[in-house]
Amino acid sequence: MATTAALAEPGAAPPAAPRRVRRGRPAGRREKPNWLAGVLATVWLVIVAVPLYYLVSASLRTRQDYLSTSPLTPTGEPTGENYSTVLSGGFAQYLLNNVIVTVATVAIVVAVTVPAAYTVARNAGRTVQRIFSVMLIGLAIPAQATIIPVYLLITQMRLYDTLLAIILPTAAFALPVALLVMTNSLRDIPSELYEAQTLDGAGPLAVLRHLVLPLAKPAITTVAVFTALNAWNGFLFPLVLTQSRDTRVLTLGLWDFQGQFGTNVPGLLAAVTLSVVPIFVLYLVGRRYLLSGLTAGFGK
Repeated sequence: MATTAALAEPGAAPPAAPRRVRRGRPAGRREKPNWLAGVLATVWLVIVAVPLYYLVSASLRTRQDYLSTSPLTPTGEPTGENYSTVLSGGFAQYLLNNVIVTVATVAIVVAVTVPAAYTVARNAGRTVQRIFSVMLIGLAIPAQATIIPVYLLITQMRLYDTLLAIILPTAAFALPVALLVMTNSLRDIPSELYEAQTLDGAGPLAVLRHLVLPLAKPAITTVAVFTALNAWNGFLFPLVLTQSRDTRVLTLGLWDFQGQFGTNVPGLLAAVTLSVVPIFVLYLVGRRYLLSGLTAGFGK
């Protein structure tokens, strides 16, 4: 049987190769817009934006203007009097106390959870796993249920009305969540990397320093942001375990704008706006790692 090349005339061009048929959507066809997602996103934007607008707009009003007009109407003559009143009061001291409590709590939680999670992730023994399970029971115990024992412990340790009285319980109740997030993250590290470090002669501390810490930065950032949010907005422990103005934090300092016969709402909202700015900036910096750290280990 004659082939195609043999049947072709001398000097004729070779036959063209067949075109490949592309499968998929037809050319020039656009995807349909997801109207439902757009509507839900717009509704969520309104839900978030309206309170923020009210917070900032009302803080730029005088008390008379706030009481005589609707809070959602744009203010004609914004004033910074409320912010001046807040800054000239004890806001600086409250802010400093809040920073000390937040930084110290984050430092304690990170320093405890990193080596503890490394031990749990690398040790499959029953004793370690049982201790880990006992630690996770703290997720189901609310702080309100233990406030009386915590108060008695703080008074017996002579720490009442000090910043340590806020730092220690806040860090203790943040440990279960932080340990869970950190452990799941360290379990995602391939075991081959641990074995390679061990074959190179690295001990447990060297592995923790040179392998775990660099690879666990997203989880550490997640734990730090989550703990900082809870410590910054803490109210129960400062209310019960402190008393004087020198140890007052921002959540208690907002009470200064509540009088016997009324509340200075614009001044209160100005203080709230100033107290939100630092933690909002911290959230923007660490938001990339927050979701990835919280979902670490759940894909296995």
